Amino acid sequence: MTHILSNRIALSVFSVFVLCVCGARAQATDISGTISTTLTIFEDSELVGDVTCMVAGAPCIAFGAPDIKLRLNGFTITDGANPSSNCANSSFTEDGIQVNGQHDVAILGPGLVHKFAGLGISLLGSTKVKLEGVTASDNCFSGIFLSGTTDSDIEKNVSVRNSIGSKGSPCGGT
Repeated sequence: MTHILSNRIALSVFSVFVLCVCGARAQATDISGTISTTLTIFEDSELVGDVTCMVAGAPCIAFGAPDIKLRLNGFTITDGANPSSNCANSSFTEDGIQVNGQHDVAILGPGLVHKFAGLGISLLGSTKVKLEGVTASDNCFSGIFLSGTTDSDIEKNVSVRNSIGSKGSPCGGT
């Protein structure tokens, strides 16, 4: 009887330990400084300082999982690899933030995404995206681009001086 009781107590303690360790969502990933290869986020993340992107031919920050948030916290994400003053040679693939095929994600401002050789923010084939309080400016193509994205809240954003490199394509604000 003592052996059975002892095993039940051990099992109960183990269950509580597993619940405490595995049941909680991981803390946010802190982002700041220079990003030299695409940073794919898989958990809630936040800017804790300005970001300079040195990524060529790919997005700077990409969402890699559903049900996560990126908080900009008033900081700036800037393309340092190909500033928008060189839009003649720009690539449509060098986006500031890209959400592709995700569900229930959020990009929350305030914050600034600017001077990207592609799109400021790209929302592709996603659902239930919340994009709020972000300024997109001086990007070579659209500041905020949506394609195949449905059932989403895109509000209280500012898009200004974008589409410098669109060469007549229907690009611009949102």
